[in-house]
Amino acid sequence: MREALLEAQDLVYIVGWDIHSETRLVGDSGQADDGLPEQLGPFLRALVQRHPALQINILVWDFVSFYASEREWKSTAKFTADTDGRVRFHLDSTLPFGSAQHQKIVCVDGSLAFVGGLDLTIRRWDTSDHRADNAMRCDPQGKPYPPFHDVQCMVAGDAAELLSDLAEERWRAAGQQTHDRRAKSIRWPANVPAEAEHMPVGIARTEVVCPAGSTIREVERSLIAAIRSATRFVYIENQFTSATKIACELAEQMRRVPSLRVLVVTPKLHSSWVESQAMQNGRGAFIDCFSAADVADRIRFVYPVTRSGDTEAAVMVHSKLMIVDDRILRIGSANLNNRSMGADSECDLIFEASSDDHRAFIASVRHRLIAHFCGVDEQAIAQNENHLFTLLDEVSGADSAKTLRDVESSVLTSALATMVQPVADPERPLHLERAASRMWTTKTIIGIVSMTVALFGLGMAWSYTSLSDFTDAGHIANFLSTYAQSVWGPPFAIAAFVVGGLVVFPVLVLIAATAAALGPWLGFVTAMAGVLLSALILFAIGRVLGRERLQRLLGRRAARIQERVVGKGILAVVVIRMIPIAPFSVVNVVAGASTLPLRDFLVGTLLGMTPGILAMAVLGAQIADLARNASWTNATLLALAFLGWLAICAGAQFVATWLAGRR
Repeated sequence: MREALLEAQDLVYIVGWDIHSETRLVGDSGQADDGLPEQLGPFLRALVQRHPALQINILVWDFVSFYASEREWKSTAKFTADTDGRVRFHLDSTLPFGSAQHQKIVCVDGSLAFVGGLDLTIRRWDTSDHRADNAMRCDPQGKPYPPFHDVQCMVAGDAAELLSDLAEERWRAAGQQTHDRRAKSIRWPANVPAEAEHMPVGIARTEVVCPAGSTIREVERSLIAAIRSATRFVYIENQFTSATKIACELAEQMRRVPSLRVLVVTPKLHSSWVESQAMQNGRGAFIDCFSAADVADRIRFVYPVTRSGDTEAAVMVHSKLMIVDDRILRIGSANLNNRSMGADSECDLIFEASSDDHRAFIASVRHRLIAHFCGVDEQAIAQNENHLFTLLDEVSGADSAKTLRDVESSVLTSALATMVQPVADPERPLHLERAASRMWTTKTIIGIVSMTVALFGLGMAWSYTSLSDFTDAGHIANFLSTYAQSVWGPPFAIAAFVVGGLVVFPVLVLIAATAAALGPWLGFVTAMAGVLLSALILFAIGRVLGRERLQRLLGRRAARIQERVVGKGILAVVVIRMIPIAPFSVVNVVAGASTLPLRDFLVGTLLGMTPGILAMAVLGAQIADLARNASWTNATLLALAFLGWLAICAGAQFVATWLAGRR
């Protein structure tokens, strides 16, 4: 790609899920020898300085807050500085809620294009050796990452021109202006052999930004068509396998064709918490389809492992590739998960053999990929393909430097799947507003109202009924004081927060009592730990019991509010913690039932509750003393404490609101 970009004269499109200016655009040597910077951002800026007529358009998904910690901040400036507008950077925010811009396309002058699973971002670089201890495989902070495998293809001719048209359409759909491309001759990089020529190729998309709200599902349709044509062998590499519809199609074809065998190369584990809970759990359901069809003995799910001396590492499989017999080669961005079929924006290339040379090429790609995972030569795979599973077992048992191991069933199940998967791996855009408008029925309204009244009623009962006798801060402080000098004091206090949260007990009373009993600093730490643990438990309860119902039943206005809150959840939680419009426990349960990310919820709770807990901890003794011995002095101190708390909250809220406005 670096060599192709060096020859660019007119217009480059880069479309991706993620991009990072510090990505080192280098080959196996780890160095560049063309005199331009190695890092992508400085390289592109230097490129437009070298070629005055060159325009570079970068379109990347405007990611949700969950990915904020993994993304580069201020990317726009890092790509566009000092380029006089000839490097344009845009975050695509046009996709529906719950969808992602997942295409990975680079087009050069309309004559050369790259498509596959690879984003131009950090933690992707590796060599095909996938050595377990490659010192060059580290991120910009110098932190090493595991071996990384992906597959990308490069095309010229009509395919490249049509991919450029597609990238231009995506650029316009994101609200950006385009300019006419000038016809350019093909500049195929000299260091890359052209492995196939005059080969029929199709472009398959999943597209959710379409006229009249329609969805293009070419990826799903073409996958099913290819599977139904399989007669001998299907080879798959994919990061995610959770689309049970595709699994059922493949299992059914295996039942129809008894000679059909399948090899699926996938990661051993997935990196993030959401991926591990949703996608790995979905992988379990995917695999179960073959057991249910009684064809599990003819399909293998494996993950690659590499060793360097005493160091062993599982290779991260990020590729999205399928080869059907010797006829169809598919390379692109679409995973075998639900969201790639109908919720995200995807682009695959499908090559179809029309000659013996084409069939030999497709077979060679399959043999080469399997061989490079097993540490054997391509010829060994070709000669033993009829007994491939036996060969894989032999290589695995030979203690070789590279091998493919069976995916263990123990990593495929999770009790949290039903909670996470519907949002992490939806079959279509979530469309909360549209779903909400269809779900108002008498039964569901009564259920929501009853649950809300019960929660608020219990909260009010602690204040206005005989239960109020138990909400005496001094009373609780005296109880905790008996354990204050022992190691059991803080654990008892934290447990009180958890139990209190479950019964909607006033959290302010617990904070004041904890500070009075344990002292200001230990009381502050204990109260904060209790608040966060209680909030986390109630958040989880809301996730389990009410997520889908709340999303669908809150109505259009609430759905619109929810979409905004999810985008900047930390600030929203900070504000709602400072304005007690509902009991602490109610807020936690409702937040859990929404689409608010757990990280945003916990960070927002920490920031929002800190000023109040700090003020209550420092002045908690006065509050407890007032409860035991009411006097004008203590009342004055309590009033001052309350005003101080309000001042702290107002100041923090002002800062949060100012930051939100800046954002």
